[in-house]
Amino acid sequence: MELIYTGKTKNVYVLDDGNYLLKFKDDVTGEDGKFDPGANTVGLTIEGAGKAGLRLTKFFFERLNEKDIPTHYVDANIEKATMKVKPATVFGEGLEVICRYRAVGSFLRRYGKYVVEGQPLDAFMEITLKDDIRQDPPISEDALDMLRILSKEEYSVLKELTKKIGNIVKSELSNKGIELYDIKFEFGRDKKTGEIILIDEISGGNMRAYSDGRYIEPLELERLVLGE
Repeated sequence: MELIYTGKTKNVYVLDDGNYLLKFKDDVTGEDGKFDPGANTVGLTIEGAGKAGLRLTKFFFERLNEKDIPTHYVDANIEKATMKVKPATVFGEGLEVICRYRAVGSFLRRYGKYVVEGQPLDAFMEITLKDDIRQDPPISEDALDMLRILSKEEYSVLKELTKKIGNIVKSELSNKGIELYDIKFEFGRDKKTGEIILIDEISGGNMRAYSDGRYIEPLELERLVLGE
């Protein structure tokens, strides 16, 4: 295997069959030793976080595949903390797509003059550039189109997929008595077909979930959802 990318929480390898292999780490994003799914730096290492994230990712991606929602998922090996995926190209140098159900995190920090913490949001979608130096700035539909990162037609597809996937995750968590406050997705274009597909992961490391107003840490979320 050839290592082609070293990320904050995963390493990416290219396989002989043309697919990619994602190796999940125990590193999670945050600052000052505190977990934060919206942070741009690795804040701490939690033993078992990689496998826990992969278990949830496998669970959710298989649910999505059952519903014919396009993803890059092929299969996963929990013991090795690896996931095989189809090759895809990102938009520009990478986008993060956030689906928000309550006003928390960076949304609250930016718009706190107009909202209160925890205020309900109707699956509000926003897109940010993956740009650590500039703190992942939000970008509008018009700017994405003007900069030729994402066409208006692709933006519509992305918005529909984001809300559909977000609502599926929200429903699965609700079945366990857990409320989803927000979740971060990444999308790309399938290298073979050009279709927009969900990539990366769906785990406790890229969402905020609460039970009776109490934030649920990533490892606990995995246990509550999967009953392990």
